[in-house]
Amino acid sequence: MDLQSIKNRFGIIGNSPALNHALNTAVQVAATDLTVLIVGESGVGKEVFSQIIHSLSARKHNPFIAVNCGAIPEGTIDSELFGHEKGSFTGAVDSRKGYFETVSGGTIFLDEIGEMPIGTQARLLRVLETGEFIRVGSSKVQKTDVRVIAATNRELIEFTEKGKFRQDLYYRLNTVPIRVPALRDRKEDIPLLFRKFVVDFAERYKTTPVQLSEDARQLLINYPFPGNVRELKNLAEQISVLSQQAMISANDLKAFLPEKVMNRMLAITPNAQHTGEFANEREILYKLFFDMKKDVTELKKMFLEILQNPSLAGNAANYTKESLLQDFHPNNNETVTNNLPPALIQPVNTNSQPVLLNEHEIQQHEEVEESLNIMDKEKELIIKALKKHKGKRKDASSDLGISERTLYRKLKEYDIDDL
Repeated sequence: MDLQSIKNRFGIIGNSPALNHALNTAVQVAATDLTVLIVGESGVGKEVFSQIIHSLSARKHNPFIAVNCGAIPEGTIDSELFGHEKGSFTGAVDSRKGYFETVSGGTIFLDEIGEMPIGTQARLLRVLETGEFIRVGSSKVQKTDVRVIAATNRELIEFTEKGKFRQDLYYRLNTVPIRVPALRDRKEDIPLLFRKFVVDFAERYKTTPVQLSEDARQLLINYPFPGNVRELKNLAEQISVLSQQAMISANDLKAFLPEKVMNRMLAITPNAQHTGEFANEREILYKLFFDMKKDVTELKKMFLEILQNPSLAGNAANYTKESLLQDFHPNNNETVTNNLPPALIQPVNTNSQPVLLNEHEIQQHEEVEESLNIMDKEKELIIKALKKHKGKRKDASSDLGISERTLYRKLKEYDIDDL
């Protein structure tokens, strides 16, 4: 089966090289029983790739099931995957088969594999290596013949470095990696997808398909689409239902795009288009912070040199005073001097005893500055959210924009007691 036939069969729109490469990899690995790890952002269509692999494999007539590991509570995921015996835990009134038992001979798609608990990861590793599993509450070893396709929107290699994901399981799953490109990385496909969606919705709602003006088309192409294809499809449906015009201008399109994302989109100047520098706001901020850090480092070195060698203090003070006078008011030094703080215009007492800092104190000072990191800020935000909602995890997790299960894991990770 050629690539275009596969696209037609599974409703895949686009011809970007990155998308075609991912599809070719899926087709080539389908005929084998190798474990596949599909990597891509949320909304790029990772589950479609798992269906392609299953449909083109020798298991295509056997069961296929998709399991979202992030949607199953940590206390029940072992039971869901591997089954349990009657009375093995509270509420286990009957014995139950797990997915690895019921789907034997077929394919199981484990979405959001990065959210799987460490204990469950060990059980999964045993299935992948030996094809064996044990029900919860049982001691009987059972066999299964299941092909595993996993997917994640995280970089699992970073999770392994932090101890959140087993390294041996990562390399076992990553036998054949398939990276599905984000929509912003295949901009040439955006107009094709949008056209397909608006035609489909026009048929469903018995309306005329909307069209984009050239400026609206450029705006759509340059929009980052953090929600990827799913967000584009929702946008097409909103425009198809709510738009009063058949021709959509850029201003009309802006009304349907999230304001926060639009505010973060920078207008790229002609020079920036040629040089590729400062393509987004984050890069500009990073450069600003790095420049500030460099300046602070230089000032720190100069200050320490003065403390170690007081004879340099007089020259430094005179130089600083003259520079300030010229910078603030080069034509009226007396006026500026009267407005300066006394510490800047008084001469340095070179006869006083120097304050010497040893290397340990300097290193200790530097360590205090470098200890500020994202994890500290994350912990601080979690504590603030819990205090704000008086310890209610559900409200706090909603305010933070994460799931309640993720918040529970963060509380354990940062050793935060309920507030």
